[in-house]
Amino acid sequence: MENYGYTKTEYNQNQQNNIPYRSEKKIPAAILGILVGWLALNKFYLGYTKEGIIQLVLNIITFGAASIIPFIEGILYLFMSDKQFDDTYVYGKKGWL
Repeated sequence: MENYGYTKTEYNQNQQNNIPYRSEKKIPAAILGILVGWLALNKFYLGYTKEGIIQLVLNIITFGAASIIPFIEGILYLFMSDKQFDDTYVYGKKGWL
């Protein structure tokens, strides 16, 4: 196959650069935070077990009033760029706002 003067790696990198960055975990984490945040499923989905347990305990202690935290987090997830979300929560491992 013709590569028109590009080596295989250069050609693949040029193809990958044309594809916009897309986060795989952003939308599911946001939906979980908004709809069932009181169960801390958004924390568990992102791999934050300790923070998820803390969120569950807070919801029990405050009779559900602390469920506003994952609701707000879910909305923030939606308004972040995909790259910023991954850098902060997936790669950076920031457990809370």
